[in-house]
Amino acid sequence: MNDILDNSHFLTQSEVNKFLLATLLCGLIGAEREYRSKSAGLKTMMMIGLGAALFTILSIKIGSASQDRIASNIVTGIGFLGAGVIFKEENRVKGLTTACIIWIVAAIGMAVGSGYYEQAIGVTAVVLLALIIFPFLEEIGDRRFTKRIYRIVKKQHMQGDLESYEEVFKENKLKPQRGKHQLVNNTITGNWVATGTPKNHKIFVERMLKDKDILEFDF
Repeated sequence: MNDILDNSHFLTQSEVNKFLLATLLCGLIGAEREYRSKSAGLKTMMMIGLGAALFTILSIKIGSASQDRIASNIVTGIGFLGAGVIFKEENRVKGLTTACIIWIVAAIGMAVGSGYYEQAIGVTAVVLLALIIFPFLEEIGDRRFTKRIYRIVKKQHMQGDLESYEEVFKENKLKPQRGKHQLVNNTITGNWVATGTPKNHKIFVERMLKDKDILEFDF
């Protein structure tokens, strides 16, 4: 009974402030994720940050001999949560950024829970700045370095072969990367991953659509 009435079991003003700050900081990051319609949004980020802060506070209170006993497992445990938002879609892996954000939000919650407010606020500012600026930089990069997959099928022994299409890529200012080529029933199939601007991709596609020797063209 005396243990229950001990002051360490009651919620202090300092702990309330930590919970509010963790909710605010992680909520700001979650709001950005919610705005971009990501799988882990406002509520998820707030709960992760609040939970990490609580675990850290409990670790300090309970583990008098080793104050990192509980908090250290947050780093391991949050990895399983982050892995749940990573998935493969066609030829791309999606969710890596969201998984990293979950990891960082847990770190912010731990920083707040252990009383390192300046570090938590500073990291939150850097994360928000990166999430806001990087999409614009990525858009600029995509305009110049857009990748598309092309598949060309034509009959064997027809005038010209698949090798000649690599020159067509280069003529239209695209950088081709040769993929799998195969011959089945006198039909040759070639695959390429080409990099270039959307405008050059469009010109290349229009040229291929006019090629009467092509049986199938995927783009």
